[in-house]
Amino acid sequence: MSACVPTRATDSNPNANRTKRVHPPHSPPPPAPRRFRIAGADVSASIAVFLIALPLSLGIALATGAPLQAGLVAAAAGGLVAGLLGGCPLQVSGPAAGLTVVTADLIHRYGWRTTCGITVLAGLAQLALGCVRVARTALAVSPAIVHGMLAGIGVTIAVAQLHIVLGGTPQSSVLANLRALPAQLADLHPADVAMSVLTLALLLLWPRVPGRLGHLMRKIPAALIAVAGATVTASLTGLSLAKVDLPSWSSHALAGLPEGPVLGIAAAVLTTTLVCSVQSLLGAVAVDKLVAGQPGLSARVGRSDLNRELLGQGAANIVSGALGGLPVAGVAVRSSANVQAGAVSRNSTMLHGVLVVVAALLMVPVLELIPLASLAALVMAVGIQMVSLHHIRTVTRHREVLVYAVTTLGVVFLGVLEGVLLGVTVAVAVALNRLAHTRITHEHDEKEGVHHVHVRGQLTFLAVPRLSRILHLVPQGAHVVVELDGSFMDHAAYESLQDWQNAHTARGGSAELTGRRTGVRDTEQGRTGSDATPAGTATGATIGTTTEAPARTAADAPTGEPKTSTTSTACRCHPWTPWRNHQCDHRRSTPAGGQAAEHTDQPTGRPTPGTAEPTDPGPGTHPGTGPHLGAGTGTGPDTHPGTGTNPGTGPGGHQLARGISAFQRDTAPLVRGELARLAKEGQRPSQLFLTCADSRLVTSMITSSGPGDLFVVRNVGNLVPPPGEESGDDSVAAAIEYAVDVLRVRSITVCGHSGCGAMQALLNSEPGGARTPLKRWLRHGLPSLERMADDGRPWARLAGRAPADAVEQLCLTNVVQQLEHLRGHESVKRALREGALELHGMYFHVGEAQAYLLTEEDGESRDGLFDRVGVADMSA
Repeated sequence: MSACVPTRATDSNPNANRTKRVHPPHSPPPPAPRRFRIAGADVSASIAVFLIALPLSLGIALATGAPLQAGLVAAAAGGLVAGLLGGCPLQVSGPAAGLTVVTADLIHRYGWRTTCGITVLAGLAQLALGCVRVARTALAVSPAIVHGMLAGIGVTIAVAQLHIVLGGTPQSSVLANLRALPAQLADLHPADVAMSVLTLALLLLWPRVPGRLGHLMRKIPAALIAVAGATVTASLTGLSLAKVDLPSWSSHALAGLPEGPVLGIAAAVLTTTLVCSVQSLLGAVAVDKLVAGQPGLSARVGRSDLNRELLGQGAANIVSGALGGLPVAGVAVRSSANVQAGAVSRNSTMLHGVLVVVAALLMVPVLELIPLASLAALVMAVGIQMVSLHHIRTVTRHREVLVYAVTTLGVVFLGVLEGVLLGVTVAVAVALNRLAHTRITHEHDEKEGVHHVHVRGQLTFLAVPRLSRILHLVPQGAHVVVELDGSFMDHAAYESLQDWQNAHTARGGSAELTGRRTGVRDTEQGRTGSDATPAGTATGATIGTTTEAPARTAADAPTGEPKTSTTSTACRCHPWTPWRNHQCDHRRSTPAGGQAAEHTDQPTGRPTPGTAEPTDPGPGTHPGTGPHLGAGTGTGPDTHPGTGTNPGTGPGGHQLARGISAFQRDTAPLVRGELARLAKEGQRPSQLFLTCADSRLVTSMITSSGPGDLFVVRNVGNLVPPPGEESGDDSVAAAIEYAVDVLRVRSITVCGHSGCGAMQALLNSEPGGARTPLKRWLRHGLPSLERMADDGRPWARLAGRAPADAVEQLCLTNVVQQLEHLRGHESVKRALREGALELHGMYFHVGEAQAYLLTEEDGESRDGLFDRVGVADMSA
């Protein structure tokens, strides 16, 4: 009986088999057990976060026009209150750059004490929203709106801080700042400009120091080094500069009752609540992604409780506003630094808040030495970074660039609330053009123990809250089949689905994403083979995912129905990108008597739309044919038009024709529209993928890519001959030059693999003998052999285990060496200097179906370590 067995990613965590605490599926994860001691990892992480938070808090307070102490108050409240009460243990809260424009406008309109009162009211509103458990509604906001809002805020911040960098004073709006810029340029203050340039230079160059020394130096945050360097320089040179002024805490202004028009105050509270809540909730989701990439940490921390996070943020805003601090929200930079520094609990976030309090009380004389121009340059750099090219490429790829552009321009020229509302309006209008009715249902098959989630219609951000609610009804550890019946899925829905799948798999469950049912055989009448549903009669299909329902075997046929000795294929195979759960196990079918069925000239089963393999009709047909791994490469037992062959003829000379016929019948209708678009627009791949010619490496499968994504170069041994007339190779060099200079690829990956025959030949090669073409080609791998034999170089190695043998050691070393050859090509060298290209090393273990990436920092290999890529990492 033919069968398709869904593959499952193995848990690389050696403690995965230990008993895990579980909780009911309808409730948030239980809080971590109370601890009476602080782990060393939390202490070191809190110091790293504190060193980043201190200068940024002062800089953001400066950018808003608030008292500088307000930034320290907000950082302390975010660390202590939100860290203790929030639902995302590793998220760090404090004054955020995304709130700068909102707060500055409030201070300009209502004054500082009223702004603090508005912050308190916004915190109360967040508490109310958390109590009614509407946090997941924030996930319905399209990422294009959020990214557009942040980009607009970033532009506003950068333009305003530019005036302080030049020694002047910013105006109240972007247009006013732009109009005043020529006059400001004519009245430069050299000392302020010098300190700003020094700050920006240190900020940009510090993370790019190469080598082992650079790796050690990068443990100190660049923001701290930039501000400290400018402060020391200003103190030593005695320049006349405006510096930080922290008045006595006894004169610190606290919150007052809001004074102003009721509608204006209500709009201000709504704007502050919206920006704080959305940024914090999306930040919590981002932290969950970072945590999911570390299996040991994800089991210990668990996923975020978004409603509790909203409550924690509300409490922090009440405390911060009441004590005269800025509004508080989750901050992506500090949160990612917290996770990367090794934090394991909320203790790191709270301890960072304690350190901020200590600094605010005991380090005032040191803080007052910081030049304001240095803080302004730091915040301006943060604002520029908020306009992310990655986000622009992402929304363009998901056809949401109009929403992004309208939101950005609206925030810049109208204001945050107005820009967001304008973006939401455009997003809804765009969605209505795509959106039909979306039904999401959940069924539990108790007999098979499988949970089925059916999605009927198009998936956009409007359906994300419903989809998220249904998916979280599935118990942990269960096997889930998510059937998508639609041709469109936007960025928000894709991220939500992938994040849930990664989290569910990491907790011991299994998830299978399939397309709609197409071409189900009419076994109710006992028909198979030529009587089955003909190809092309499917009612529809989702591009990239198709599914076939299994037909019953002869033993399952009801009484009175003609029984057959064959079985149909129950295979969920993806005709193209990305390939998951593709493991088709073909066995000979036997009649009830147990003897193999005799070969007959009658067709016994042909693949239906959405499958890549036919039924194996038994011995005597296609001798030696096994499962094929490929899209649309299935073979059929019947004679396809144009082949002119008998099905009993072996697969050798006619397999190509049969595969092409299967492609034209099953896959071409699904991809024709996409390929037509690519044919019209031309190829625009994002990366050059240079790998071995080994037939077991299916590049589109292991990279989950599709047509137009990769520019692939394959050769024996994945070699990159270094440039030069004697050692060079025009074929590979031409491909590299074309990919970099013409196609403008953004990355190049050199991929080796286990059991490489070229590396075995290198190890077994003996001097002398005939100079065959293969030996002449393999001379480009001799530097890899020499590198492995050099005791002065660190050996390339795998994370978690040593290389199995000398061949695997050479395969790893060869990837590192070929990357060095790659850097010698002029086009690559030039693109690396311009920052337009990244180089990556990859190793694929065929037998384990496990990918490893060469760990790199700033384009340089870090001691040749290949780190395992887990399930959660694939979502990016």
